[in-house]
Amino acid sequence: TATTAEAQIKFGLKGGVNVTSMSFNNSVFDASNRTGFFVGPTVKIQLPLVGLGIDASALYDQREAKVRVADSFTGNTNTTDQTLRSKAINIPINLRYGWGLSSLANIFLFAGPQFGFNVGDKEQKITDSSTWNVKNSNFSVNVGAGVTLLSHLQLTANYNIACGKTADATLKNVGETLTDKEVRTRANAWQIALAYYF
Repeated sequence: TATTAEAQIKFGLKGGVNVTSMSFNNSVFDASNRTGFFVGPTVKIQLPLVGLGIDASALYDQREAKVRVADSFTGNTNTTDQTLRSKAINIPINLRYGWGLSSLANIFLFAGPQFGFNVGDKEQKITDSSTWNVKNSNFSVNVGAGVTLLSHLQLTANYNIACGKTADATLKNVGETLTDKEVRTRANAWQIALAYYF
């Protein structure tokens, strides 16, 4: 029994790229997508029920977006784009269901929560009068599909959906007023990953 249980657990390494789609709840800021990366250890557990499994990882994740403050708020048609970076340790935990194509490959679908903890700069400057403040932690959900080859190599693609705000962007002294404007930020991402299980 101990041998069977041990064979159902595999450890490995996972890495990949993400394309961040950053959105704001106000038109003050415009953002364009940028490519980032993630890497870290992973574990896969095969459950007693046929086809069902769980995988979990601890990933260093860096995401980027290029942001510009709308010209109508700055009065400056030469506003410089600023690249914002978020650095986090993300812990995705996915439930997966797979089908065997042959003894050499299988395909699977997966979904589950992801818990993120900021390890980068909490505050970043966008312009002289605006800042971007990253939350200490965030929660998101993954939905995706993948294929396993030769029992060791795994390729996946998923969409990471932020639940709630990822950060706040703040503009000070907007226009001729002395009031601050706070804008909520969400950062979703498409991700492609390659993992190797020992």
